[in-house]
Amino acid sequence: MCDVRETMSIPIYLFSISSHPDAISINSLSVNFLKPEINFSNYDHLIITSKQTSEALKQYDSSEYLEKEALCISKQSALSYKALGGKVLDIGGGYGDNLESKIRAFPKEIKWLYLRAKVVASDFVKKCQDDGYDIQEAIVYSSDCSQAILDVELEDESILIFTSPSSLKCFLSTHTINPKSKVIVIGTTTAKAVPETIEYHISKETTIDSCMELAQKL
Repeated sequence: MCDVRETMSIPIYLFSISSHPDAISINSLSVNFLKPEINFSNYDHLIITSKQTSEALKQYDSSEYLEKEALCISKQSALSYKALGGKVLDIGGGYGDNLESKIRAFPKEIKWLYLRAKVVASDFVKKCQDDGYDIQEAIVYSSDCSQAILDVELEDESILIFTSPSSLKCFLSTHTINPKSKVIVIGTTTAKAVPETIEYHISKETTIDSCMELAQKL
């Protein structure tokens, strides 16, 4: 198998829990799935903001939750829930702030269950709760920096793609970004985690494919 590095004029490093055939993919996070006790019958709809949420749901009897339509943050999170057999209520634009407007389109009597990570980057749920929307939360996974991202060795002139604030923070905990390198972030939430001294580009869509399209134009 040909090493992807050999086919690139400038290597593209993808820091994500997903991979891409045209990038040097670095699994950025070590995910630990949790299984809190949940009575899904208490809720009308689910809120899903990552593929890891769907993975965590596999720990439960599918008959308990598959009848619940899910508000998903992106096409990828929607596909992951559909892969379980679930139905999608609506899809946001890839950001937590987009979900806030989606939730506000429903009556406040709707009971939501936000299945989330231990640490989240957006406060859209709190904003909705403060305004009277009925949203409960259950932490179904946590994540830590992977050894792979802490130890990765990069070429000086590279393109670095970060797909979450946590992947960027993990990288910066042991590395500095070489001035010769270019940085791409998957959306505005990740962009907020970029230090002010670092220039960056934002992908047009909140997908890895969109990041890769941008990388190949730089």
